[in-house]
Amino acid sequence: MSKDSKRREALVYHAKPKPGKIEVVPTKKYATQRDLSLAYSPGVAIPCLEIEKNKENAYKYTSKGNLVAVISNGTAVLGLGDIGPEASKPVMEGKGLLFKIFADIDVFDIEVDTKDVEAFIQTVKNIAPTFGGINLEDIKAPEAFEIERRLKEELDIPVMHDDQHGTAIISAAALLNSLEIAKKKIEKVKIVISGAGAAAVSCTKLYKAFGVKAENIIMLDSKGVIRADRPNLTVEKLEFATKRKIDTLKEAMKDADVFVGLSIANIVSPEMLKSMAKRPIVFAMANPDPEIEYNLAVSARKDLIMATGRSDHPNQVNNVLGFPFIFRGALDVRATKINEAMKMAAVKALADLAKEPVPEQVNIAYGETKLNFGPEYIIPKPFDPRLIAKVPPAVAQAAMESGVAKSPILDWERYEEELLNRMGNDNKVSRLLMNRAKTDPKRVVFAEADQLDVLKAAQITQEEGIAIPILLGRKEVILELMNEIDFDEELVSIIDPKSDEEKVRRERYADVYWKTRYRSGVTKYDANNLMRERNYFAAMMVNEGDADALLSGYSRAYPSVVKPMLELIGMAKGVDRIAATNLMNTSRGPLFISDTSINIDPSAKDLAKIAMMTARTVKLFGMEPVVAMISYANFGSSKNERARKVKEAVSILHRSHPELIIDGEIQTDFALNKEMLQSKFPFSKLVGKKVNTLIYPNLESANGTYKLLKEMNNADSIGPIMMGMRKPVHILQLGASVEEIVNMAAVAVVDAQEKEKRAKTAK
Repeated sequence: MSKDSKRREALVYHAKPKPGKIEVVPTKKYATQRDLSLAYSPGVAIPCLEIEKNKENAYKYTSKGNLVAVISNGTAVLGLGDIGPEASKPVMEGKGLLFKIFADIDVFDIEVDTKDVEAFIQTVKNIAPTFGGINLEDIKAPEAFEIERRLKEELDIPVMHDDQHGTAIISAAALLNSLEIAKKKIEKVKIVISGAGAAAVSCTKLYKAFGVKAENIIMLDSKGVIRADRPNLTVEKLEFATKRKIDTLKEAMKDADVFVGLSIANIVSPEMLKSMAKRPIVFAMANPDPEIEYNLAVSARKDLIMATGRSDHPNQVNNVLGFPFIFRGALDVRATKINEAMKMAAVKALADLAKEPVPEQVNIAYGETKLNFGPEYIIPKPFDPRLIAKVPPAVAQAAMESGVAKSPILDWERYEEELLNRMGNDNKVSRLLMNRAKTDPKRVVFAEADQLDVLKAAQITQEEGIAIPILLGRKEVILELMNEIDFDEELVSIIDPKSDEEKVRRERYADVYWKTRYRSGVTKYDANNLMRERNYFAAMMVNEGDADALLSGYSRAYPSVVKPMLELIGMAKGVDRIAATNLMNTSRGPLFISDTSINIDPSAKDLAKIAMMTARTVKLFGMEPVVAMISYANFGSSKNERARKVKEAVSILHRSHPELIIDGEIQTDFALNKEMLQSKFPFSKLVGKKVNTLIYPNLESANGTYKLLKEMNNADSIGPIMMGMRKPVHILQLGASVEEIVNMAAVAVVDAQEKEKRAKTAK
């Protein structure tokens, strides 16, 4: 993609369908006049008076306790520098988005138009009553130090400058674990810090808090080694000035145990690494390009433990591991500040989490057989679902023990459950899916690439490294559309099944097809004609190993696309019934719905098979299936044949797969409402469990339910995911969106990865 295209895409993303990335959503009913009279006048006066009596009641009656201000003056924005408060707003909105999706914290972004330290401080102090916490962002040093110091002293809510402390907390956790792996003591290691800005100073202070000795630290800025005899040093730099008579990074690196880079790209050479002590630790965290490229570094030192700020290498030091969860813990005990004890608790929680067995969901997301604590896994992954339940409690506990918590937590088990429930509205599954696809992209045939939305989706999968697209369709149309969207034709294969260029391959495919179907009434002439049809041609590409997976169905009715797939590719070994499931990213978490596309009125035995196929698909996404078999009746309350069918399917599964968490027949509301289920049907296998899979008794109910969720609740849909096919084949819903096609391409890649793995295991 050209720079112009990337620029256009970024601008469209921020502008459409409505400008910006965050919005305010009401949390109370507002449908009736009664609702409005409670929300505003006269009802609102009652909580106002309660808050007047006691300001702490603001936490009880308003959103203050879950609201953080992300505040900047735009003087040090990402790598863009001093671009001003208005220009910083997209970044602040982005930070707000991260707070919400990782820790369910609401955010107002505040851009302050002043570079005057005192004016900035007074502005923040004046608006502080609105918020439960303040996240300072992208403020240049040294002003950032004074602003944070003053606000922490003068406000009674948590204040943190994430640019300083976020990297410090994550890298400190990585450092503790790296030293453990390298078998080095923190009080003895020699550390080189490249950079002297807000993040570098905060990192070094935190390392000292954990035991690093001041005399073992060498810090460098743009002028070289910060020496005690250098004139005009700031207070922050003076703390880390060395008495050693050295001037350069090369000199500082000799015999050093640890290098921490928070500076600029490519300033460390392989020779410098070779001069370091045994089992060196290198955190090259300049973004987007580190102080030394990862592959160059590990090839220079086989005994190296390395981290970067990048997601495409092991051990990413990513601030999202810290700030959402630190503020979550601080808000939940109404902490008056984020102190050293709380930051150190977050460090220890992150370090300890990396030593625990990694959930299968995380292994799947990162394409690993099994992530284990060691040189290539020293800190948790950003998508680890355990972060929300591990870091906030540690921070909250430290706040309580250090005396800054106004509302202590009494029931820790309940608190952990509340934290886990907060994350139901996240789209982590989609991100995990994309991440896993990127670990081993496969060749995916886009059988309708002469449709603009399909081509756009193929472009995204190519640019993002999700898949290796093969474009099928009318070549002249595809090329014209590619030019329109700035998609470089040199990057992909374009195939027109009807063209003379494909005559040899078309005849080869026809011959193979005819030999498998000539006793089923197919003539060679028929076979040759069928291979001019894109879906038959695409299916043969997958059959013959010229592609790994295929997507079709964007412009054609579902049954017409299923037919050639069943004829040419067929069902997997041991399968006599295919089905489809849709994964819905709902406000309560991921929800699989089956069968949404194939079986019109399945029998009890068929329902049992559909349930088992869906359960296996759920596991493919790294989740343990909890399955409700849906009906209009509950546990035998109706003797009608339709309800009995579902009951019989449950009986079959209870006998054949007693390990599976499944029950029914049950109505949808009871399946999804834990309290209702516990109250009325305490005997159910689903009691105390969070249902993530719904099996419907027929096609119309499953299809209608998933489409209703999609349109009414704006729930993202991934599917229909075909289950039971011999090869990775997936059929889109008519008129699927670009995003849905990209999601399905990722599903096709993951399906291909899994089938390839099974084939290797079977050999």
